[in-house]
Amino acid sequence: MEFIVEDFKLEPLKDGKFIKPAFATFKLNGQNRDWEIVDSKDSVAILIFNSDNNSFVCVKQFRPAVYAHNKNSGVTIELCAGLVDKNLTLEQIAIEEIFEETGYKVALDSLKKITSFYTSVGFAGSKQHLYFAEVNNSLKVSSGGGIEGEELIEVIEIPLHKAKEFIYNEDIAKTPGLLFAFEWFINNRS
Repeated sequence: MEFIVEDFKLEPLKDGKFIKPAFATFKLNGQNRDWEIVDSKDSVAILIFNSDNNSFVCVKQFRPAVYAHNKNSGVTIELCAGLVDKNLTLEQIAIEEIFEETGYKVALDSLKKITSFYTSVGFAGSKQHLYFAEVNNSLKVSSGGGIEGEELIEVIEIPLHKAKEFIYNEDIAKTPGLLFAFEWFINNRS
């Protein structure tokens, strides 16, 4: 899949759907302070391992913020993930995201919670809940790719034997959650 970026502009955010910029003022140890923050939603992320292919199932997508910051391609390799923006359990949201983004039909009881941690602590402080799901080729029921018209996602697989090389390749834009999840798998599962 090719990502072609044209006419990229940055403008002030007026009414954010998923985030809201804010200016925090407070006292810390008796001194007046201020800080620019973003009120954002928590998220779930899922490390998916295909046991038939001995590989990690990841998503490749264009991220405007990465593009704006680095003026590179803006394409990142990430775990399957989504915002906690529905009245569902974290596990139910994870199952929905796995299906929407990767096309795998996973049973709720097959998810394993790895941990939760805070991301973007300097400006957002949202929490990410990390899960593990093992799949096989028989669970692949659609091509995935995200919600049509809203997301443009390519499903990719990274072979387990290339995971360490991938982790340390600085030429590939990837998230800290993905790096942590790969290391978790290597240290606990392989």
